Amino acid sequence: MAIIITDECINCDACISECPNNAIYEPDSEWAYADGTSLSGTVTTPSGEEVDADEMHEAKSDEFYFIVTDKCTECKGFHDEPQCASVCPVDCCILDEDNKETEDQLTAKKAWLHV
Repeated sequence: MAIIITDECINCDACISECPNNAIYEPDSEWAYADGTSLSGTVTTPSGEEVDADEMHEAKSDEFYFIVTDKCTECKGFHDEPQCASVCPVDCCILDEDNKETEDQLTAKKAWLHV
């Protein structure tokens, strides 16, 4: 499953540089699949949706740092544990119970993001 950042976030900036997928964004920041990945142009997501990787999307939060679920792999293929959670001083980076994924799905997502 992906990681989410709860509203207990103090916007300390510790997590953002730790994410190997560039899935973490500052509050009120637009995001794109292409940010920090090898994706570009029209791509098909692991779930089968066709998207423009370069298209900018609205921020998912205007108050707290946020994680783009479709880019989060729990650091699979990079680290043994989610780095955002390991550096968070207030433990607000937690598993997203609404987005359960298997290790194989997370590994496939990592391969998709970093061809």
